[in-house]
Amino acid sequence: MTKKNKITALTGMAIVIANMIGTGAFTSLGFQLKELNNPMTVLTLWVAGGVLALSGAFSYAEVGTAIRQSGGEYTFLSRLYHPVIGYLSGWISLSVGFAAPIALSAIAFTKYFPFGNLPMPLTPILLVGLITLVHTRNLKASARFQQLSTLFKVGLVVAMILVGLFLADPAGDPIVFDGTYWTELSSAAFAIGLIYVSYAYSGWNAATYITEEFEHPGRSIPVVLIGSTLLVTIFYTLLQFVFLRHVPIGELSGELNVGTLAATRMLGAQAGQLFGLAIALLLISGISAMVWVGPRVTASIAQEHALWRYFQSEHHDIPVRALWLQFGISALLLLTGTFEQIMIYCGVLLTLSTMLTVFGVFLLRKKQERGTFMSPLFPLFQILYLLLSLWMVVFAFIHNTMETLLGMSNLLLGLATYYWSTKKAIA
Repeated sequence: MTKKNKITALTGMAIVIANMIGTGAFTSLGFQLKELNNPMTVLTLWVAGGVLALSGAFSYAEVGTAIRQSGGEYTFLSRLYHPVIGYLSGWISLSVGFAAPIALSAIAFTKYFPFGNLPMPLTPILLVGLITLVHTRNLKASARFQQLSTLFKVGLVVAMILVGLFLADPAGDPIVFDGTYWTELSSAAFAIGLIYVSYAYSGWNAATYITEEFEHPGRSIPVVLIGSTLLVTIFYTLLQFVFLRHVPIGELSGELNVGTLAATRMLGAQAGQLFGLAIALLLISGISAMVWVGPRVTASIAQEHALWRYFQSEHHDIPVRALWLQFGISALLLLTGTFEQIMIYCGVLLTLSTMLTVFGVFLLRKKQERGTFMSPLFPLFQILYLLLSLWMVVFAFIHNTMETLLGMSNLLLGLATYYWSTKKAIA
C-alpha cells in the first residue's frame, strides 16, 4: 500500500472514537439501573469503565508498537502465544467481535428513529447493507465518510452535555453518597453493570486492527489509542451525569432510548424527537467504523489460513468479500438474537481476548522486545485491567450462564475450523 493510500492519526482517532461512541452510551444506562439504584454508583461504574479502557489502551499501545502488523488480537496473540490462540481470537472478531456490535447499533438506530414504525429486522439489515456498500468502494471514500460522520457524532454528544449541564436539574443531583453507594459498589450488579459499560467502551483498541494502514504506526498508534480513550471517557461520564440529572431513575430503568428520554425532559417533546433522529444518525458513524475495521481482521486470517483464503483483500487493498461476510453474520444475529443477549455474549468473548493481549505486555518485557511506546507505571495498569476483567467474567458466568456458555461453545466451533483449515492446507 503506497503512502498516499495510508491514513493519518486524525483519521485513526475518528475511527476509534466512532467505534467507541455508539449504542452503549445511549442504551446501557437503562440496563444498569434495573439493579443499581444509586446514581453515584452508576457514575462510578462509567469512570471505572474508562479506567479499564485506558489501562487496556496503554497495554495495546506497547504491544502494537512492538508488533506493527494489522489484525489486532489475531496478530498479537499468534506472535505472543501460539497460532491457535491467535486464530481463536481472530475467530471471535470474525464471528461476533464486530458483527454483534454492528447488529446492536442497527437495532438502536430503529429504536431512536422518531418518525414512523420502522420494520424489524428489515430496517437494520438494510442499513448495515448500505453502509457495507459504501466501504467496498475505496479507502479515500471510507476515510471521508468516517471523518464527517464522527465529527457529527462528537458535536451531538458535546451539545447534549452542554445543554444538560446548563439547564435546571428537576430530577435532582446524582452526586450523593449514602449507605447504598458502598453496598452497591461491592455487589454482583456492579460487576454485571461493568460488562455493559465495558461494551460501551469497546472499540478503544480499533486502531491496532489497521496498523499497516497508518502513515507512521510507531507514532500514531499510542496517540490514537490513548488520546481517543481519554476523550471518550470524559464524554461518557458527563453524558451519563446529564441523563441522571434530568430523568428520574424510575423512568430510565430498563429503557433502551435513554437519550431521547433525557432530551424530551430537557427541551420538550419536539426537541426530544429531533434528538432521537440525531442520535439515530450518530449511530451510523459507529456502524461505519466497525464495518470498516472488522473485515481487516478476516483478511489477515485469510492470508495465513486456507479455509478463509477466499476473503483476502482483493480490490485496492479493500477486503470486499470479507465485508459482505461480516454483513451476513450481522444479518443472522439480527434475525435470531435479542439486544441484551447479544451484548452479554459478545462482551464476555471480547473480554477474554483482550485479557490475553494485556498479559502479553509481561511477555514482551520478559523477552525485552520493545516498541516505541512503554506503558507507564508498569505493571499497575496491566494488573488492574486483568483483575477487573476477571471479576466481570466470573459474575457474568454466575448470573448470565446461558450467554456465557454460548460464548464458550463458539470458541469450540472456532477450534474446529482451525483444524479444518490446517488439514485443508496440508491437502
